[in-house]
Amino acid sequence: MKLRLMLWVLGVLLKRALKRKAAFRERLAELRSLDWGIGTEDLRIARHYRMAPQGIETGPGLPVDLDLELRFEDVDSAIRILRKPTQKAFLDGMMAGHVRLVGDAGDLQKLQSLLRHL
Repeated sequence: MKLRLMLWVLGVLLKRALKRKAAFRERLAELRSLDWGIGTEDLRIARHYRMAPQGIETGPGLPVDLDLELRFEDVDSAIRILRKPTQKAFLDGMMAGHVRLVGDAGDLQKLQSLLRHL
């Protein structure tokens, strides 16, 4: 339940940043669009985000056409890493096998550059 709420709130924060923060809008305009998602390996808890300069859409589940997916081993590791989403935390999680990146690592860097503006 806690992870579901965190992922839903992330969607609200992304939409809010698009409306209120010029730096976020500018960076997203440079990227044009980014479709990504977060979920557990078993996909019991998952949410996707479709971000474009025109707006941000979010919904449950992980569609197959996403640019980037962050899959966490379990709910506890997802909560632990997402509370302090630093680059080191993600790298340590990947090395320990708690996080799996599906997609291009370059898209992860683009996402991190956007999330700095939240």
